[in-house]
Amino acid sequence: MTENYKRILAPVDGGEDTMPVLKRAIEVAKQNNSHLDILNVIQVTQFNRNYGNAVSADAVYKLTDQTKEILETLKQTCVKDGLTDVSIHMRFGNPKKIIAQEFPKDHNDDLIVMGATGLSAVEQLVVGSVTSYVIRTAKQDVLIVK
Repeated sequence: MTENYKRILAPVDGGEDTMPVLKRAIEVAKQNNSHLDILNVIQVTQFNRNYGNAVSADAVYKLTDQTKEILETLKQTCVKDGLTDVSIHMRFGNPKKIIAQEFPKDHNDDLIVMGATGLSAVEQLVVGSVTSYVIRTAKQDVLIVK
């Protein structure tokens, strides 16, 4: 790799591509002696649209707690693999905009490592591909893990 990346963003959604993305992000971070930001974006608005008021605040809190636990486990995976300069983050909102613009700007990430898709084919048609949006709009380099 000719570019020396200082801060790497690895957005994860808990899907089947989470571990390959994390492993590749760890590898690149170690090669570049970089900081790694692991991010999960929770799109709370989908609960309101899909379920009306059927999803309580308790359910959102439970989801938040579960997400924190998963992120802590991913951080420990990094530490076990020899990468100690790692932070975990959770944001609420639109994953496309947060991953492509807001988070990298806030944290000065210069590389985004993400999966080719975290959604099923049907979800991609309805929601649109986050990865596709990030590739088109991010100012940072984007590494796609297949």
